[in-house]
Amino acid sequence: MHILHVVGARPNFMKAAPVLAAFSKYSGVRQTLVHTGQHYDANMSDVFFQQLGMPVPDVNLEVPPGSHAQQTAQVLARFEPVVLERTPDLTLVYGDVNSTMAATLVCAKLQIRVGHVEAGLRSRDRGMPEEINRLIADQLADLLFTPSIDGDENLCREGIAAHKIHRVGNVMIDTLVRLVPGCAAHKPKDLPSRYALVTLHRPSNVDDPAGLKSLLHALEEIAQEIPVVFPIHPRTRKRMEDLEFSPTCGMHLLDPAPYLAFLSLQKDAAIVITDSGGVQEETTFLGVPCLTLRESTERPITVTMGTNLVIGRDLAKMQREVRRVLQGKKKTASAIPLWDGHAAKRIAQAVLSAHS
Repeated sequence: MHILHVVGARPNFMKAAPVLAAFSKYSGVRQTLVHTGQHYDANMSDVFFQQLGMPVPDVNLEVPPGSHAQQTAQVLARFEPVVLERTPDLTLVYGDVNSTMAATLVCAKLQIRVGHVEAGLRSRDRGMPEEINRLIADQLADLLFTPSIDGDENLCREGIAAHKIHRVGNVMIDTLVRLVPGCAAHKPKDLPSRYALVTLHRPSNVDDPAGLKSLLHALEEIAQEIPVVFPIHPRTRKRMEDLEFSPTCGMHLLDPAPYLAFLSLQKDAAIVITDSGGVQEETTFLGVPCLTLRESTERPITVTMGTNLVIGRDLAKMQREVRRVLQGKKKTASAIPLWDGHAAKRIAQAVLSAHS
């Protein structure tokens, strides 16, 4: 059996790494890894492959930065010849980035079976490009691997046949479980022992200059009560430079952190403030309080069973919730079923069972 894996952005790498490893245990499986190049910063791409123990990609499409339409079009055009040449039995796509949707569309038109890892997540906000990617990938995929029960329920409501749906757990937690024991050695030096960790990259938070300025001011006020550690996404850094932002005392601005360094920062944080989907899951597993600066989440189980609180753009609420955590008033997480480090093994078993 020939399986082709498609990755493009940072979260895809953590999801694909354990799946590649799980299939490598089967002698009858040949694997091809395609990197679309969607993330072009070395710390957000090359270093992740090294730290995750992933093989060097067999193909790099080298898709340049661009708008959503431009990136999607480039992946469509560059990926189709690869599929025609490699003729996989199954293509596995991950998450909800442009590469996920574009690769799924190529394979569906070529009648190549597709498996979607992390299927069924819904924010119910079509203003998020990722939501469109999820909807399209799930409608076209042949095998849908969900991380939690809400994913199953969403797919059933949308008319997906039950036999296509496989609840396997969270593959990103597989990677976390494997690597968290050794991550402390990679933690950036000269940081305070207690801090709030911040990560921001979504257009809704960083593209509006006035909104970003207000958000940064609110973070500066938080930094007066607890140091703020802020690894800055390239997109966010450009916006901050446009504002000529200069950090005040207590704000620690870092370059984008490789996976192990960022994992260590999360594990030791007093609280995390983010707009990332994956960080909501990682903080829940680690038991670290998380404030999500979005109006909705496609990962509601991190709210109902985890440490996550969705606060929208309410900056006063953000500051209040940080103070609550500093006073020891924080949410506790329950164990989420199948978030146990074995999701990739279940994917491999489901794929091979379906192929036999």
